[in-house]
Amino acid sequence: MPQRELKEPGLLLHPDGSLTNAGWARQPLLECNLENANFYKNMKFWQPMRIKIWDYYAVTTPTHFFSFTISDVGYIGSIFAYVIDFASGEYHEETLTIPLAKNVSLPRGSESGDSIFDDGKVRLHFRVEGDKRTVKVNWPGFYNGALKADLVIDQPSSHESMVIVIPIKDKRFYYNRKINCMPASGSVEYQGEIFTMDPTNCFANLDWGRGVWEYKSFWVWSSASGLLEDGRRVGLNMGFGFGDTTQATENCLILDGVIHKLELINYSYSNKDFKAPWKMKSEDGRLDIVFTPFFERVAKTDLKVLNSEVHQMFGKYNGTVITDQGEILQIRDLIGWSEEHHAKW
Repeated sequence: MPQRELKEPGLLLHPDGSLTNAGWARQPLLECNLENANFYKNMKFWQPMRIKIWDYYAVTTPTHFFSFTISDVGYIGSIFAYVIDFASGEYHEETLTIPLAKNVSLPRGSESGDSIFDDGKVRLHFRVEGDKRTVKVNWPGFYNGALKADLVIDQPSSHESMVIVIPIKDKRFYYNRKINCMPASGSVEYQGEIFTMDPTNCFANLDWGRGVWEYKSFWVWSSASGLLEDGRRVGLNMGFGFGDTTQATENCLILDGVIHKLELINYSYSNKDFKAPWKMKSEDGRLDIVFTPFFERVAKTDLKVLNSEVHQMFGKYNGTVITDQGEILQIRDLIGWSEEHHAKW
């Protein structure tokens, strides 16, 4: 079924909690009025505990990957950061689990505002203002040292993003915005070393999510941001596994800030051996990619009521993808990730 592109602004939810629209868009057209969420008939007091909201920023450099997240999944907040050294395989991750998401503040939309966690020791502050996004982190005691970030991320209004709005059974839904290939400048201090970002080859991603999920959920997400051999900025965003995607998937190519929408993508990979090559082919014949992992990040959480396991593979994409205009792009050694995630939340 053809994907449905949304082009008009409006509200996300009707007063009864149902979605006003479903589809995909190049920009976040729908106002995220989560106060209208209405999916429990007899336990309305429990509804705020089931709403999931997060801002996940990541920066891919030629040598490292840096990631910072502020999230509120209802009954807890989850604050985490991780660093990966591609050459050595050195990896470290720290997570703070915050009952009732105390000291977590996330804005209504993705186009302005401040996302903050501050418990008096650790502070993460993400700001959106005009065509700039800033990421500031001060995390003492991160891996026997400190993790500090002071990043400026460029996102002009013309830079398109992959936005999807999909239903997930019984007035549940997912509103998601993913932005690839944003030039990043500034620095990250880690293990006493300062990493300076060069915006010509250091690119930021944003995964902005708001929604009400089923308690037991599963998804696969693949993403990359980098350069073609001719110097053009190129990104991939793909995935499957949750919700009703008959009107919208998140599959797309991003070329110099423009979205080229792809149809359903069939994955071939082994969850018995995540390090084996992953194959992705789109049903419209426009994408034929092999992802070869070189590093596996495993993150597990078991808090009884909340259980999560993610295998996030970092590797290189090779293959071809065709633009909306019919140009065949050769993807060669594009660094990115593919992950499988199971959650009870």
